[in-house]
Amino acid sequence: MNLSVTNSPFTEGQASQINELLQTLTPNQKAWLSGYLMANQQTITTSDSVAKNETSPQTLNNNTEAMLQQNGPSVTPEKRSIAVLYGSETGNAQGLAEIFEQRLSDIGNNVTLKSMDAFKPKDLKKVEDLFIVTATHGEGDPPDNAVELHEYIHGRKAPKLNGVRFSVLALGDQTYEFFCQTGKDFDNRLAELGAERIYNRVDCDVDYEEAAEKWMANVISAIDSTPAGTESEQIVSESIKSDKEKKYSKSNPYEAEVLTNINLNGRGSNKETRHIELLLDNFGEEYEPGDCLVVLPQNDPALVDLLVSTLGWSPDTQVLINEYGDTLNLEEALTSHFEITKLTKPLLENAAMFFDNDELTEKIQDKAWIQSYIEGRDFIDLLNDFATTELQPENLHQLLRKLPPREYSISSSYKATPDEVHITVGTVRYNTHSRNRAGVCSVQFAERIQEGDTVPIYLKRNPNFKFPKDDSTPVIMIGPGTGVAPFRSYMQECEELGFEGNTWLFFGEQHFTTDFLYQTEWQEWLKDGTLSKLDVAFSRDTDQKVYVQHRITENSEQFNQWLENGAVIYICGDESKMAKDVHEAIKSVLKKEQNLSDEDAEVYLKQLKRDKRYQRDVY
Repeated sequence: MNLSVTNSPFTEGQASQINELLQTLTPNQKAWLSGYLMANQQTITTSDSVAKNETSPQTLNNNTEAMLQQNGPSVTPEKRSIAVLYGSETGNAQGLAEIFEQRLSDIGNNVTLKSMDAFKPKDLKKVEDLFIVTATHGEGDPPDNAVELHEYIHGRKAPKLNGVRFSVLALGDQTYEFFCQTGKDFDNRLAELGAERIYNRVDCDVDYEEAAEKWMANVISAIDSTPAGTESEQIVSESIKSDKEKKYSKSNPYEAEVLTNINLNGRGSNKETRHIELLLDNFGEEYEPGDCLVVLPQNDPALVDLLVSTLGWSPDTQVLINEYGDTLNLEEALTSHFEITKLTKPLLENAAMFFDNDELTEKIQDKAWIQSYIEGRDFIDLLNDFATTELQPENLHQLLRKLPPREYSISSSYKATPDEVHITVGTVRYNTHSRNRAGVCSVQFAERIQEGDTVPIYLKRNPNFKFPKDDSTPVIMIGPGTGVAPFRSYMQECEELGFEGNTWLFFGEQHFTTDFLYQTEWQEWLKDGTLSKLDVAFSRDTDQKVYVQHRITENSEQFNQWLENGAVIYICGDESKMAKDVHEAIKSVLKKEQNLSDEDAEVYLKQLKRDKRYQRDVY
């Protein structure tokens, strides 16, 4: 962003000089300058309230935050006992918690970082400062590793937490009704138990980096007791947008060439599943089975044209894309920056302010109407249903959120194909509210990305979906449809390492002849012993639909034997129905084979989760 008299407090001459200087600076020089200005501000600040309440969202962003050494006697501030606990399903909350813990430790704090299920609930009252970083799973549920602590603090045994200070960073998705619900639950309950909220909860949407940076910066300002004018430590922090383990990130993606892009389904199938192979030439990073590839998609040009026409603006109109004054032309902004295919509750509430449409203003008072209306509709529907002449280009960024990246489970092994990465993408097409709709990224792959094109990507680790490093541990893999992707990755790895046996796959789809994804490979692995056992369920090939959960119960005795032999269960795929049905099927096996009650079977599975023997990658 270039500074000007309209977007900064500087005169035209000052802004020009600063712009010229910034263009010549390296990232390290910019970081040093940021730290210099921050330390200078702390020196002249006369009240702690400035440091506590007015920290810039950029304070800790992409910087080495240097605190200048000041003259004066050395004072060692009193450091408090800090616990950073995370509830994470896909690794986002864990990654943020790890970054936060590092930043707190770098300024001399005694910090305990743990997954919520690894933290003893009774130790809550021993903590002085408690920081919760948690996602919300499904329809307002805690992530698997947060369930036990969530239940404990809401139960009768929850202790009084007077004297404990806390703050919560909540991750979620505004398209869901119970946005950031788990974070809200922890925040409200901790306050009810007498803990002091040291900084207000921050709720993050799918584009969470900037909001998370702001929360970290302000929490650190709130707890940092280093007096101004004393010698400070040099703080070295990493950026959320490009953490220390990643060379490539959302802000710095790798342009991967498409080597292969084919449809795995046979002629006549109701499905279209793309197998995509990408070249990683001089990529410099390794991945493991269970990790994800993140793709930065673009909206369909035809949809963008329709939206531009609906708005009635020129495609060359310059529009703001953020609150800092950055602009793009309308066509580019709608193609690569803004999400235009989904509605959210905040979008409707903001639209009521900018549209000046009485009908919309009235309807958003009804929460049930909002939840019903946003289902299956997009921004074009909103503009057509509630006409406006008041919306201006400079308001667009206040309505539309950023276009979220898409995450796909990697379906190849780095050890087998170190210069490539494969993903398996189910193409999404449907019709609702009298219009054809399409998945943003899946249909981009299906219709607009050809072999030889490049795609912006980066890797994302999944610490909660990790496979054994040897072949002595039995592995049960349950992955219908595209959920089979990480298991193909693991089997390629097993083949490369010479592992044999101890692997069992449950796969399901609609038809054997057209939808058996990677059929030849599974049969080869079964033949050579890399795969021990294969059970399939093709729901449309029989009069009575058969799914993977039915195959589990049919193999009840053997399934239980594998568990008793130490097997680890992996589930990948649809969370809303499949994963729940599979969970119930496994419970039925335990009740039948081990004569457990329903409650005891649930306790058994919770213990498996704590022991990392029941891992899920569901969406």
